[in-house]
Amino acid sequence: QVQLVESGGGLVQAGVSLRLSCVASGRPFSWYAMGWFRQAPGKEREFVAGISRSGGRTYYADSVKGRFTISRDNAKNTLYLQMSSLKPEDTAHYYCAADRGGEGRQSSLDYDYWGQGTQVTVSS
Repeated sequence: QVQLVESGGGLVQAGVSLRLSCVASGRPFSWYAMGWFRQAPGKEREFVAGISRSGGRTYYADSVKGRFTISRDNAKNTLYLQMSSLKPEDTAHYYCAADRGGEGRQSSLDYDYWGQGTQVTVSS
């Protein structure tokens, strides 16, 4: 079992930056590729970004490419999502997820464990 706890969300104005964190426990963090997903009210959960076990490969949704950066610190068992130039359409509940067998790609079906999420609200 892997436990994931997200933090760092909040209410911010458009254009600012925010950094989300996800702390993992229960199994060696380096065993898992990781991903960030988000879900807005009335919409399906969507992939935001993913990262391989070592951090050497990263993947992004087109909607966030160039604005968001995913990273990890395996020594601290922590995943990050640095979000810049936030837009109102980035408003959603953000989840981190752990992928034991893959590379951190975009299919939510690949992920084995999920956190409870943290809310990000961007006002215009």
